[in-house]
Amino acid sequence: MENLDRAVALTGSRTRQFVHNHPRALASAVVVALMGFGVTAFGIAPMAPDASDLPRRLVTEMVTPEDTSAQLEALANHSLELFRSDVTRGADTVDSVLSRLGVADAAAASFLRTDKTARKMLEGRTGKMVRARTGETGLLEELTVRYPAENPDQATTHFSRLRITRFNDGFVSMVETAPLSAQVRLGSGTIRSTLFASTDEAGIPDPVAVQLAEMFATDIDFHRELRRGDTFSVVYEALTADGEPVTWNQSSGRVLAAEFVNNGRPHAAVWFQDGAQKGGYFGFDGQSKRRAFLASPMEFSRVTSGFAMRIHPILQTRRAHLGVDYGAPTGTPVRTVGEGVVDFAGWQNGYGNVVQVQHSNDRTTLYAHLSRINVRRGQRVDQGTVIGAVGATGWATGPHLHFEVKVKGQHQDPLLVAKTSEAVTLSPASKARFTEVARDFRQQLQAAVSVGGQNLALAE
Repeated sequence: MENLDRAVALTGSRTRQFVHNHPRALASAVVVALMGFGVTAFGIAPMAPDASDLPRRLVTEMVTPEDTSAQLEALANHSLELFRSDVTRGADTVDSVLSRLGVADAAAASFLRTDKTARKMLEGRTGKMVRARTGETGLLEELTVRYPAENPDQATTHFSRLRITRFNDGFVSMVETAPLSAQVRLGSGTIRSTLFASTDEAGIPDPVAVQLAEMFATDIDFHRELRRGDTFSVVYEALTADGEPVTWNQSSGRVLAAEFVNNGRPHAAVWFQDGAQKGGYFGFDGQSKRRAFLASPMEFSRVTSGFAMRIHPILQTRRAHLGVDYGAPTGTPVRTVGEGVVDFAGWQNGYGNVVQVQHSNDRTTLYAHLSRINVRRGQRVDQGTVIGAVGATGWATGPHLHFEVKVKGQHQDPLLVAKTSEAVTLSPASKARFTEVARDFRQQLQAAVSVGGQNLALAE
């Protein structure tokens, strides 16, 4: 018995020493053992009785709801604010604007009619963005009107913000100037009739549509080659006032990237500017979309008579029309399609007021029937310089621009000359940077297609 006690004591001592010297090994052994038990338990679990056979017990407990009167009081004390937005129209009055905004407030209407600053809401141009904040009774709390900056020098970069705010028993008004912000937006659409109808359907502003036509003018003749079913996608900057896209004309910023699929053939353009170099549009292959000659002396407009045979509108005889006619209202700006020197500016018989520009490589352009001339003989002009305005001087049946291009003294199709004129090229260093930019925009254009004709803002 004494020997047995001595053996047990010795074993306990050795066990304690093992635990002390090998704690991790012991822990691992315990985990393995428990896993073994777990597997065993998993194996015999199906032998447990069916849950439907187990006894059931119904437990009933009283629940006391919160005091409903306190909830109703909190709801009654919560102030309800309503917001509604609109734009001013040509025949608007104070009452018609407030009615569309859901404002029923005679005092506010009287203030808007009599206060000198508040009257700016309806003075001047239409299309001002109006936003009303009212209480639950329809009384006006605040009216905010946003429109182009009153200072003409800031009209493209800032906006004016007119505020009419309820204060004590009356209203106060003030006007402040704030900078416009740029928001990148995506859009896409399908041509069903015209370019502008399709961009309107997609919620894309008209200035963006004009830029699309300009960007691809040397790739696509939008007057003759547009096809039903053609598609486009675009990434562009929308100028915003207090986070809301502005609605007044020429309110959109630059198109950053676009793709146009015309008759099954894709055309892409990406805006790229490297350092101090002049920015421009380039295809995904790095080839510039900007050429020595623009495709048109006006922003995208309606061609009324192309470069072909026709019946002369005055002489009523069939003869060659050695230029292109652009129908547009009197006063529409006319620009030179390429840089050069003005070698004639004045009256020229049936052409009326005429400007003729001499370009490199023995090329000349002529702009006729102008209502006014903005340049003088011998003046150097850059591509895009406004040289005059559309008119109906000389032998003209209505306001339009007659445009001609000559190469070595021979009349040529202006669009063909533009397509074949020399293009701007990227340096090797700029080409590497452009590749990265183009890759990002390609992904954004794919996202624009996926939005399915919606016009969405990119998250910042």
